[in-house]
Amino acid sequence: QVQLVESGGGSVQAGGSLRLSCGTSGYTYSRRCMGWFRQAPGKEREGIASIDNDGIGSYAASVKGRFTISQDNAKKTLYLQMNSLKPEDTAMYYCAAGPGGACLRSPVYYNYWGQGTQVTVSS
Repeated sequence: QVQLVESGGGSVQAGGSLRLSCGTSGYTYSRRCMGWFRQAPGKEREGIASIDNDGIGSYAASVKGRFTISQDNAKKTLYLQMNSLKPEDTAMYYCAAGPGGACLRSPVYYNYWGQGTQVTVSS
């Protein structure tokens, strides 16, 4: 059974940093995409970063240059380093996994999800 477990969320002031982690287990696809999504109250889930088997990352314009997605295959862990945080980054953050391919950031391409971790950025 595939399990994704996020950690590392919390409250931080604008300009601060956080690093999210996503531990994975049970994923058997030989090629897969991993992604980070976020959802603020009243808004749709937004794909903010994705990474493929080769470690190539892709970012939404809203976080490019501030956030970095990475993975440790030996530890089966996905990371999201978030710097220069802004109040508009406040949301529930989810990691997700899906079959390999173009690793697009739309939720429809991902079939396994974690439970989410809250990030709150105050001004």
